[in-house]
Amino acid sequence: MPGTEIRRAPRLFDRSTWPEARRIADILRKETIGGALLLAAALAAMVWANSPWAQAYRDLGAIEVGPAVLHLNLDLATWAADGLLAIFFFVAGLELKREFVAGDLSDVRRAAVPVAAAFGGVLIPALLYLAIAGEAGARGWAIPTATDIAFALAVLAVVGRNLPAGLRTFLLTLAVVDDLIAIVIIAVFYTAHLSVLPLLVALAPLAVFAVLVRRRVNTWWVLLPLAFATWALVHASGVHATVAGVLLALTVPVPRRDGGEGPGLAEHFEHRFRPISAGIAVPVFAFFSAGVTLGGLSGLAGTLSDPIALGVVAGLVVGKPVGILLATWLVARFTRASLDEGLAWIDLVGLSVLAGIGFTVSLLIGELAFDGQSGVKVAVLAGSLAAALVATVILRMRARVYRRLHAAETRDSDGDGVPDCYE
Repeated sequence: MPGTEIRRAPRLFDRSTWPEARRIADILRKETIGGALLLAAALAAMVWANSPWAQAYRDLGAIEVGPAVLHLNLDLATWAADGLLAIFFFVAGLELKREFVAGDLSDVRRAAVPVAAAFGGVLIPALLYLAIAGEAGARGWAIPTATDIAFALAVLAVVGRNLPAGLRTFLLTLAVVDDLIAIVIIAVFYTAHLSVLPLLVALAPLAVFAVLVRRRVNTWWVLLPLAFATWALVHASGVHATVAGVLLALTVPVPRRDGGEGPGLAEHFEHRFRPISAGIAVPVFAFFSAGVTLGGLSGLAGTLSDPIALGVVAGLVVGKPVGILLATWLVARFTRASLDEGLAWIDLVGLSVLAGIGFTVSLLIGELAFDGQSGVKVAVLAGSLAAALVATVILRMRARVYRRLHAAETRDSDGDGVPDCYE
């Protein structure tokens, strides 16, 4: 009928605007480099821990540094897990807030799929883990629920560099929501003891930090002591110190103060700290956490036959993709959405399996749940590697389609620097 508006049927994994696509591409580039460093650090740790000099590796991680006040006389391995990973979660918090304020998560329709997929990718692997590990391993239910975006993107850089922008954005957004769920799980379920006084005192430097960043103060020698004080007090309270990173990030404003276009303070901080997170914090944590003694093929087989280890591997390799696929299918069913042009459900299968790479946060939760048992670490490494290999096979099957879609997405006929499909 004349004057009737024709609404386009909702599409899953369609591309966003050109500025957002360009920002996502920049993030993925940095995380891909970080993923390569992460893998190199993990490999170095594994080689050293299984060499004749394995004791030197363990001694290095046990070196204590720091004052006894506020229980900061920590060994290097703990500094990596509690201190450096706080930077990782600070960057994740900045990305999360930006996504909710100005990114894809600000649009309820676009946010529905990655948010539902993230929750499905937490629930199903946790249930599968509990079914296999049983009551004895119940404390580790959250180990197979995390996605390591750096590791996943390192795999994509090798086998899926032509992956369509919509799928890449979906993977990154899913991982951001996944990080938020992980930090809530860590704060709620893995706080062994709680000292209320340090936690209340931590609100003071956090509040001052919030006031200053709201006023667009970005002087490092003013903000860094406040951030460290917040982190130290949260650590002293018994809540895992990485929670401080997210709390600090959520105080940083996203829009510019003058309301104009261009990066705000959150994006400014993200650009500044993402290279530190991806290039230093996560690789150093991986180096101190991934060095486990395998004991040869027989030792490896014995370790992976344990119900807890089996639960971790099954949760990552099977539970994670099933949860993501099921949640995405349900959203598509109830919203009557279809896949974007050129895509098929097998593409989401490959991406969902890739999300089963748990590594960084899975190792962290494993240490909190089982005090760094080597069997749990081996299971996380084995499950993440298996997920990477299976995803590689699936994504390689669609390489020709991805090349065609990538060529269409990057075609710039008029040479104005903006691909035709975004104009």
